[in-house]
Amino acid sequence: MNENDFTLSIVIPCYNERDNIETIVHRVMDSPVKNKEIIVVDDMSTDGTREILEEKIRPLVQQIIYHEVNGGKGAALRTGFKHATGDIVIVQDADQEYDPQEYPKVCAPILRGECEVCYGSRFLHAKAKGYLSNRMANKVLTWLSNRFTHLHLTDMETCYKAFKREIIQSIDIVEQRFGFEPEITAKIARRGIKVVEVPISYHPRTNEEGKKIGIRDGFRAIYCIWRYRK
Repeated sequence: MNENDFTLSIVIPCYNERDNIETIVHRVMDSPVKNKEIIVVDDMSTDGTREILEEKIRPLVQQIIYHEVNGGKGAALRTGFKHATGDIVIVQDADQEYDPQEYPKVCAPILRGECEVCYGSRFLHAKAKGYLSNRMANKVLTWLSNRFTHLHLTDMETCYKAFKREIIQSIDIVEQRFGFEPEITAKIARRGIKVVEVPISYHPRTNEEGKKIGIRDGFRAIYCIWRYRK
């Protein structure tokens, strides 16, 4: 693969994102990757997101998949990964926290043959942003994950995870919600797959703006780190 002839599959899980979904799809479309496959997985939104997807988004993307039961982010990603056909697959949250202009940066180590999985780190050479409690939770969870996976990550919980398609499609994802992050990290490490991190920008939203991860997800992440340990 090289930077000119690869196809990037962008999987966008969304749930009740009527204020963000149109904007993020346009931002993804405007990203500098030439060949893109955009897959939106709606996880049974009830706030009007589905109407926006049908009326405004369907002509712009390759696939929209609807869940008839709300399963969580992990469930939506599992569906999206299954339908991806590109050379590299990347996760894009439906909010505005991550910048699609940075796709080339996250894909570059895979394209150069340095690794098969690349994480975009919010904390590598970057000034801390967001709620202090969230930052501390991320640091603790990443540290715990590293203890069991023997990786040396700075941001296990990052959204921007890029995989060679055959890698992500070969892994059985069990977790329904945000436990996906420690689960996929542990299962990659268990296979001895090299993970490279690159620094990315981050624009955190507040709870009032719709941030969905909560304290119970933190406890679930700890459980997942233990459950899927090597």
